Amino acid sequence: MDKRSVDWEGPCVALVTPFDVKGGLDEKAFKQNVEQCLAVGATGLLASGCTGEFWAMTNEERKRVYKACVEASNGRAPVIAGTGAIRTEDVIELSAAAKDAGCSGVMVLPPFFVKPNVEDIVSHYQAVSDAVKIPILLYNIPSATINALTPELVSRLADIDNVVAIKESSFDFNNFYRTMALAGDRIKVFGQGLQGLHVGASGSFHVHANYWDSRASEMNRAFKKGDLKTAEHIQALSIKMEDVFNNVLGINYYVGVKATMEIMGRNGGYPRLPLKPLSDRELAKMRDGFARLGLLPDRRQAAVAE
Repeated sequence: MDKRSVDWEGPCVALVTPFDVKGGLDEKAFKQNVEQCLAVGATGLLASGCTGEFWAMTNEERKRVYKACVEASNGRAPVIAGTGAIRTEDVIELSAAAKDAGCSGVMVLPPFFVKPNVEDIVSHYQAVSDAVKIPILLYNIPSATINALTPELVSRLADIDNVVAIKESSFDFNNFYRTMALAGDRIKVFGQGLQGLHVGASGSFHVHANYWDSRASEMNRAFKKGDLKTAEHIQALSIKMEDVFNNVLGINYYVGVKATMEIMGRNGGYPRLPLKPLSDRELAKMRDGFARLGLLPDRRQAAVAE
């Protein structure tokens, strides 16, 4: 496979998966969110990732999400399906379904919870690549998976035929930079926001397009135009925005993203158990935080100011 032929770049979005009040998959709201994310400039769509609560869905529901995303995007942006699972057999099954649905690629985590050694992880990715001929986006998020894709391991995985990119979410710039140095000549590397772009990242997979306006994609556009002042301003604002729901006592990140969507006038839907929706007090605290930053939609911002 010509690994540089994949057209993945820029501000891609990790899509939220809305559930209804009874816990059902809300495909209508999901497709609506795809439209909203494309409208604010998302250049790629990641369906059923961590923010998409893949861990809360059955395999059959995840397959429905892949199909719904491809239908809603209608060729306007590449769709990458999150197919991570502990069992290699499940990853292969989900990846085959993603390919059949028309996805451009799949994002694969290292097996989580269990602690496979390096050779096990290499074998896992090799098996998926051999079984399903589709571009693979590695996903390094050791805070959630326990198992890190170290720069040295990524360099080995980059030699697997269908591995074409990595979403580097270690939140460690040194780790990111070493990954770029060891594997960036063979695969695309996403992550680390503006700092990543400065050292050659292909873009990022972020959550902002789920709840924000065109500023969700403006940092990447400004950077490409050489407007570093605007890029730095947008990144600083996006960090402050995330801080609002990250700093509410006891809040879960994924619940916070959905609550932010609701506050901003989007249909984020409900989380699934064991996660619960925020209380009225928590929502009020978030709304006040966004108001102080001047980030509520215009009419809501005006109402707070009155």
